[in-house]
Amino acid sequence: MRKSIFVVASIAALALTGPAAAQQPMIVKFSHVVADNTPKGQAAIRFKELAEKYTNGKVKVEVYPNSQLFGDAKEMEAVALGDVQFIAPSLSKFDKFTKQIQVFDLPFLFNDIAAVDRFQAGKAGQDLLRSMESKNFLGLAYWHNGMKQISANKPLLKPEDAKGLKFRIQASDILAAQFQALNATPQKLAFSEVYQALQVGTVDGQENTWSNIFSQKFYEVQKDITESDHGVIDYMVVVNAKWWNALPKDLQDAMKKAMDEATKVNNDVAGKLNDEAKQKIAASGTSKIHQLTPEQRKQWVAAMKPVWAKFEGAIGKDLIDAAVASNESKTN
Repeated sequence: MRKSIFVVASIAALALTGPAAAQQPMIVKFSHVVADNTPKGQAAIRFKELAEKYTNGKVKVEVYPNSQLFGDAKEMEAVALGDVQFIAPSLSKFDKFTKQIQVFDLPFLFNDIAAVDRFQAGKAGQDLLRSMESKNFLGLAYWHNGMKQISANKPLLKPEDAKGLKFRIQASDILAAQFQALNATPQKLAFSEVYQALQVGTVDGQENTWSNIFSQKFYEVQKDITESDHGVIDYMVVVNAKWWNALPKDLQDAMKKAMDEATKVNNDVAGKLNDEAKQKIAASGTSKIHQLTPEQRKQWVAAMKPVWAKFEGAIGKDLIDAAVASNESKTN
């Protein structure tokens, strides 16, 4: 009896490969770990709207924010297995698949977010999107979070001001080396643990974007913030490469167009939120914001730049040179 039921079910499933199935939209899942009101969250929603529009309803995008499907630790595996089609992790999540991606962690490599844009849009940046395709990860776009600032409970105006302090970092060998170059102690902590660690003194300082410093209330437990712009925190929108490459070209083109427009939404919102966050922190009077003089900035660059040489072999000199060139030109 059970065998008969299975046969009937199989025939019914096969029947859906006809016209009825052709009318059903393809379900695409976009999983991420932040809220809808963040730049990434708003961009994911915009991508959904545009992808459905540009494919004339052939694709239905389901967005799952706030780790509803998969958290930080599982989302890469989920995309590799095809359990979701789109994710947008922090760039630091990819160094186990290609050491070249560590170029974004090098301190004082980019002068500003405009230089980051030029690098990512150029050949070197675009090649990085495809550098993990053999591992079944294909990058479609970079999404900004913003430039990093550094904070502590004392002014950090010269490199020696960081000596002996403990700084929270993301899991990155380069970021560890960056603080070791200052004779400071790096400590890897999950993002969710940073506020309490700062509050109780487990760590003395941290590095982050203005919007993260404000939204996570780090400024409430840090007396001083230096506007250093010493690094960048960005995301890469990644798909399952085999799935993407098997799509009809019209669907690829439509979703890539939607992604390009969603990327602009993300980056515009990120820039606006960082500006607003800096203003709100300044207005709070809780933290003092310090600006580096040109001479002070040169001292910080000199202290941290040896990190470049330490990781040049893994990243590649050509890639680092292309990033440096983005500071001065519109092409690289």
